[in-house]
Amino acid sequence: MVTGALKSKIDSLWEIFWTGGLTNPLDVIEQMTYLMFIHDLDEADNRRAKEAAMLDIPYQSIFAEEIKIGDRVVAGQQLKWSTFHDFPSARMYSTVQEFVFPFIKTLHGDRQSAYSTYMADAIFKIPTPLMLEKIVSAMDDLYLQMAQLQSADVRGDVYEYLLSKLSTAGVNGQFRTPRHIIRMIVDLMEPRADDIICDPACGTSGFLVAASDFLKENHKEEVLFNKKNREHYMNHMFHGFDMDRTMLRIGAMNMMTHGVENPIIEYRDSLSDQNPDTDKYSLILANPPFKGSLDYDIVSADLLKVCKTKKTELLFLALFLRMLRVGGRCACIVPDGVLFGSSKAHKALRKALIEENRLEAVISMPSGVFKPYAGVSTGILIFTKTGHGGTDNVWFYDMKADGFSLDDKRSKIDENDIPDIIARFRNLEAEKGRERTEQSFFVPKEEIANNDYDLSINKYKKIEYVPVEYPPTEEILANLRNLETQIQKEMDELAELLKK
Repeated sequence: MVTGALKSKIDSLWEIFWTGGLTNPLDVIEQMTYLMFIHDLDEADNRRAKEAAMLDIPYQSIFAEEIKIGDRVVAGQQLKWSTFHDFPSARMYSTVQEFVFPFIKTLHGDRQSAYSTYMADAIFKIPTPLMLEKIVSAMDDLYLQMAQLQSADVRGDVYEYLLSKLSTAGVNGQFRTPRHIIRMIVDLMEPRADDIICDPACGTSGFLVAASDFLKENHKEEVLFNKKNREHYMNHMFHGFDMDRTMLRIGAMNMMTHGVENPIIEYRDSLSDQNPDTDKYSLILANPPFKGSLDYDIVSADLLKVCKTKKTELLFLALFLRMLRVGGRCACIVPDGVLFGSSKAHKALRKALIEENRLEAVISMPSGVFKPYAGVSTGILIFTKTGHGGTDNVWFYDMKADGFSLDDKRSKIDENDIPDIIARFRNLEAEKGRERTEQSFFVPKEEIANNDYDLSINKYKKIEYVPVEYPPTEEILANLRNLETQIQKEMDELAELLKK
């Protein structure tokens, strides 16, 4: 979560763009993203060079001794942020405009890659050398602040905060997922080295980045030092779709700076016939748009067969079931209405999850998780596609705190259920003896089926009422009379004082 000090620095940076004449919020975010990417390229290159030296393996820096850009040849070191940020403003501007920016647009050798596709129409829009110098200096301060926070997720948090500045944030139900919630979901699902991972509404690729980080942290040798697994990790593991080219561009850059060379990030309306994927993915991680506008005519016919509705949150769930291979797992965020909605489509989808597949867990989240975007109440569904049932008992968890206040400020607090959720989910065997009055418990499939497949936790949770004992009525009346006598006495004393 972005701290107050970090917000202040981002706001100052935003002000530099604004006063310099770049007033379109999308343009500001794009230009800031490009510059963050350029900075991160330098850091990533240095990190990989150190890792290669430690492992005693050769490493080819992307900043080669000489780099050809158009008809000109330039020293690769000049293109590094750590070099050009010390240049005088005029030289810095010409270097970034004439060399650095064309360089990042052609970084990926594969012209068909996601990166090449979405960077092709990228434009450098900062109008003056002085403005660029101010921005670079402000970004150096920003990165210094980020380094002091020592958080792996802070860059994602910065993206999130930038996106929150868009006047369109939250329109069409596209609420950006907080990074700590993304990481919780990834930790619950524990991606494997052979997984094929997809987010059909990927935005800035937050789920894909978190999954790649999890694999590097927990399966580094298996993923990076095995030739077959490494090739899979770099080229075939990560798939993301979105309809916003700005998000796709940010997503592709985000994945590249996190070490994934060729993610499959595509412009695609996942709910339409543009998306033919069936029985393909082993893991889906998603926060699909809620209550968004929908062109009913282009929705894929096979999704409408599962649930005939215009509600995007239901259609996306039907889509996940179609896209998963048998044995594939899914963790997705849904609005509370999905859990208890009484329409035919709501019931049909919940029945399909429970009767035809294996629903494993329902985690109820507090309504403030998505603030300041919205106060919508949400839950997390975790299920496995089987095609022939398998649901036995469903695990419910009542999440009350996520480590941040549930108001618009979202300040850091001590109360945090996330570590407990992960620990309990990884040891479900120990959950079987829990009572319905506790924070988590199991509910048998039969009971859920008898309740119209209602998945709201309040349907099954038992509240323990502690009786309050009051003194006898006579004692209360006696106390009141004593108080009345005392008040009257003090009023008389006050009246006597006023006479003097």
